[in-house]
Amino acid sequence: MLDWFKELSRAERKGFYGAFLGHAVDVFDFMIYSFLISTLLAQWGMSKSMAGAIVTWTLVSSLVGAVGAGLLADRFGRVRVLRWTIIVFAVSCFLCGIANSPEQLMVFRMMQGLGFGGESSLCMVLVTELIKNPAHRGKYSGFTASSYSFGWGGAAIAYAITFSLFEPETAWRVCFFLGILPALVVVYLRRNLEEPEVFLKSRAERAAEGRVSAMADLARVFRRPLLRKTLLCSLLSGGMLGAYYAIATWLPTFLKTERGLSVFGTSSYLAVTILGSLVGYVAGAYATDRWGRRLTYIAFAAGAFVMAMIYMVIPVSNTSMLFLGFPLGVLMQGVFSGIGATISESYPSAVRATGYGVSYNLGRVIGSFFPLAVGWLNSGRTSLALAIAMVAGVGYAVVIVSAALLPETSGIDLNQAGGGDDQEDPAAAQAPVAARPA
Repeated sequence: MLDWFKELSRAERKGFYGAFLGHAVDVFDFMIYSFLISTLLAQWGMSKSMAGAIVTWTLVSSLVGAVGAGLLADRFGRVRVLRWTIIVFAVSCFLCGIANSPEQLMVFRMMQGLGFGGESSLCMVLVTELIKNPAHRGKYSGFTASSYSFGWGGAAIAYAITFSLFEPETAWRVCFFLGILPALVVVYLRRNLEEPEVFLKSRAERAAEGRVSAMADLARVFRRPLLRKTLLCSLLSGGMLGAYYAIATWLPTFLKTERGLSVFGTSSYLAVTILGSLVGYVAGAYATDRWGRRLTYIAFAAGAFVMAMIYMVIPVSNTSMLFLGFPLGVLMQGVFSGIGATISESYPSAVRATGYGVSYNLGRVIGSFFPLAVGWLNSGRTSLALAIAMVAGVGYAVVIVSAALLPETSGIDLNQAGGGDDQEDPAAAQAPVAARPA
């Protein structure tokens, strides 16, 4: 199963390790807040709507960070800008740990969103461009995306250990501080990382043609033929992110308040779901190269919708829920495996980082309203379980429709990705350069 990984060059492996850990650190610090919501509700007396709004505005600011980082990365390099984003992120983690009100925490989380948006987007662009064999691009980006499970799992472990060692009023601050040290490790890992050849080639061609303004690059992703891809990729990522945010943001609160689980009980249930998510990333990574991007999205999204309804709505015992968490994690996260490859394959090299930053993070903005919608529905309108299931279901429906409308990009040459200025479908621009593995 890992023969493809053994074929990677030293540069491809270095890029993978740096992107994997960087993304995991981002996810740790983003997801740790979901574990702290119930504590902050008690500590500060803030409403659930405010708790959801903090997530929403963090994700809105991630769009600004991703677009800015993408524009800079298309000009100065992916690796250089990634060094900047992780530093912004680490500083914001520290500030979140010293916040004294919901309003302060929202401001600091928005600062964190600037680094989070740039970091997570450029990580996927970097690894997608580094891999030379397109037959393995889905697996390469999918395994990088699996770092989400490690970051999420790290947050669950940190939550359980920290709250067992400290009182709640101190423990939540420590949880935010814990993200600083691994961020510094990422800076060390990336110190000698080189830019992808496909980017260097594109930058040289742009230099020969004459300088193009950053605003022209940004405008290009909103013009034909890229406009349709930008809209569909944004909806695709928005649907899967929104469904995930609706479930993951409120799942700890659901388990603790509606199922009556303790801190350790909540962590153990989440551990099963997180383990399933890791398996889901791996399964999705292989499926996206074997089945193609489109079919993988549709199959995993449909399955995740069914499992979310079973987990949240159908009355089952706590023991049954423990085991149901595994397939929920598999399907909920497996749908993400191909997103890095799909978006990167939809844009030409000259605006790939910009296009990725715009599409994926417009999706984040769309998805950011899903946890807010859950909080709104649960404020005297319906149960938390039903609110989560309803909102997640909308997200997965958006994924299925968007995937059906997007062109299949599996196997495309990144030098030809985006289809140029007169080609709507990159897959139609040329025959795939490599057949999918049997």
